[in-house]
Amino acid sequence: MCGIVGYVGDGDAAAFLLEGLSRLEYRGYDSSGIAVYDGEKICVKKSVGRLAELKIKLAGHTPKGALGIGHTRWATHGRPSDINAHPHTDCTGDFAVVHNGIIENFLALKEELLAKGHVFKSETDTEVLAHLLEEAYDGDFEAAVRAVLRRIEGSYALVFMSRRDPDRLICTKQDNPLVIGLGKGENFIASDIPAIIARTRRTYILADGEIAVVKKDAITVTNRAGEKIEKKVFEVNWNAEAAEKGGYEHFMLKEIHEQPKAVRATLSSRLAKDDSAVVLEELKWDEAFLSAIHRVYIVACGTAYHAGLVGKYYIEKMARIPVECDIASEFRYRSPIVDEHTLTIVISQSGETIDTLAALKEAKRLGAKTLAVTNVVGSSIAREADQVVYTWAGPEIAVASTKAYTTQLIVMLLLGLYMAGIKGSLPAARITEIIRAARRIPEEISATLEDVEPIKTFARQYGFNEDVFFIGRSLDYDVALEGSLKLKEISYIHAEAYAAGELKHGTLALIVDGVPVIALATQKSVYEKTLSNIKEVKARDAVVIGIAAADDTELEKYADHVIKVPETDELLIPLLAVVPLQLLAYYAALTRGCDVDKPRNLAKSVTVE
Repeated sequence: MCGIVGYVGDGDAAAFLLEGLSRLEYRGYDSSGIAVYDGEKICVKKSVGRLAELKIKLAGHTPKGALGIGHTRWATHGRPSDINAHPHTDCTGDFAVVHNGIIENFLALKEELLAKGHVFKSETDTEVLAHLLEEAYDGDFEAAVRAVLRRIEGSYALVFMSRRDPDRLICTKQDNPLVIGLGKGENFIASDIPAIIARTRRTYILADGEIAVVKKDAITVTNRAGEKIEKKVFEVNWNAEAAEKGGYEHFMLKEIHEQPKAVRATLSSRLAKDDSAVVLEELKWDEAFLSAIHRVYIVACGTAYHAGLVGKYYIEKMARIPVECDIASEFRYRSPIVDEHTLTIVISQSGETIDTLAALKEAKRLGAKTLAVTNVVGSSIAREADQVVYTWAGPEIAVASTKAYTTQLIVMLLLGLYMAGIKGSLPAARITEIIRAARRIPEEISATLEDVEPIKTFARQYGFNEDVFFIGRSLDYDVALEGSLKLKEISYIHAEAYAAGELKHGTLALIVDGVPVIALATQKSVYEKTLSNIKEVKARDAVVIGIAAADDTELEKYADHVIKVPETDELLIPLLAVVPLQLLAYYAALTRGCDVDKPRNLAKSVTVE
């Protein structure tokens, strides 16, 4: 997720670009840049680091002009650096582009352009767009942009500018947001409304596939076929803070609702077009590599550790390799049995978690091969590991992790399938079946988010209980652990998760009249056993809130309330089952008047032991 701004008018383009980027920095903060047409050429200024670094570089050297684009980056392809910062230009410097998203076929396009003599300056996927535009331009800027769009695959929001056409910007989107702000004698483009709210409240919200030619006194919107579209003006009535959160009350709620997009981005380009295999170009493992791996360690903290537990299940189930899952802060101190036949997978949203980084270094010292699963390109853990598979969740602002967790689950699923495909440990038909189910997950998460009223009711009804228990078996137990953590970290309710089969070994002593028990019952392989455990807590007069698949008709006979999620493959249902638990924690925190985004005593990234 990156932030994009654009300006065309009679005013100071750079002033707006910097103003807009400052309001979009939550979308990405590893580098930033602007491009301004000064009447003769496109002047590009950019810098690694937060926006403040760019402002320092611009002091006394800010380009002057009335046409420009800007960008604040959350790195995907290419490490954070000056050269990888946007905007990107072509060989001539006549064209510049800013981009939010992923161009899936950029490598093939880059090879083609290199063969034609184009010289690339960056490691990014975005730069191919500028060179493609250079190739396609024959005097018609809009036609050239359309030619570029016909060549690319992926998700994107794009703004193009041309030295040869200095009276306009051209923008478009696919799966990533883009808005146009309507001014007087000037117009604005931005990823999100916060960037423009100080200048105008009249906007066009672009839809997928729409192309807008933006001039200072006119905006034309067409579809891919070139047919004109009449846009309705959307009048923004949010305040600036609400706008930054996309109209949501809290970043956590916004990020819960961003999960379909985040999952789709993480899956993007990693599934074969015929659904026959997982494609992880960043790894390039083969049978010889996996044959030399006798054991896998998954090491992480907090929410990432819970994702690791699901990952252990996936790898053992599909690839048939023994896996241990360790809490990072304990790993170094127990003399783990690690050698050159060990693969150590570390999971960290930020890539800076100090305990996880220390565990990674220890695994390397002992001779293990290492793989990082992280959300932040160029982070310490990403740099230290032998290999990296990135999640594409985008920046996560709330302390309580939500979309980072679901994208970590997706990556662990992809790893399990990838290893199984190489080893031949899973039938080809089964791999295809799982991949096809995975493609439907974003839409199924969206469906799960549609009806939250029952969850709000449960939160109000039980939000002042001081104890809540979560139970589940198999993958449901792993998800129960994450649900419990979410509840305790933002609502301060004492919440504990137990493997349901362990109730009789002590936990039943804590089950009393009226205590809420969140019971996950999505795993068909242990469904009858789970029902038996639910009956045990009901016999002690607990209030049971069940989580079940849509086709479940039994659970409601034994639970007081049932929340249903779409039916999907048993391996994938954790991605859906966790969503109502996230929402339950969120609304319970609201009920109790807690600071949702910044819970007490906690930080987003733990960088000290």
